[in-house]
Amino acid sequence: MIIVGITGCIGCGKTYLANIIESIGYKVYNPDRWTRELYQKMSFLSIIKQNFPTVFNSDVFNKRALRQLVFDDNKQLKKLENIIYPYLKQRLKKLINRKAKKDDILFLDVALLLEFGWDKYCDYIIVADAADDVQCARVMKRDGISAADFAKIMAVQIPKKEKEVYADWVVNTEQPQNILRVQLIKFIKEILE
Repeated sequence: MIIVGITGCIGCGKTYLANIIESIGYKVYNPDRWTRELYQKMSFLSIIKQNFPTVFNSDVFNKRALRQLVFDDNKQLKKLENIIYPYLKQRLKKLINRKAKKDDILFLDVALLLEFGWDKYCDYIIVADAADDVQCARVMKRDGISAADFAKIMAVQIPKKEKEVYADWVVNTEQPQNILRVQLIKFIKEILE
């Protein structure tokens, strides 16, 4: 089985690439979705409340407050990552073991692929890229945040140029979707041959 990691800094278009790959007919696994599932579990929210009581108003969890807290304080971010990361790693290993004998190719859409050290599981790495101003505008519009908040998020990610060093392919996601689709089909065909 071939494992392809799709990564890139926030707003660079990695999920856009993942959606195109899914439209071609492949399943793309996204640990961000796994994390969102965690936030739906009362047992997980209980752990969050124990560690970050200020992000609750009575028993109502405020995810935006948690996001603000962790991006304002790197120690709090590390604390949150230490809660979530073991679960994500365990789920990734189960996925790889379950799919190893069934699938020719496995795609992972992981923003923090390199930060987590998950590049060691990948045979190929695609890094999504976009101009800095495009990237910032995408995130501000999508997440309803300020440019200052965008800068805080960028400060905890490996810079784009460093991510590109690990890439087997850097993709400019500002290209039209039909061109990206053709490029992705060609890339997949080449790695499967």
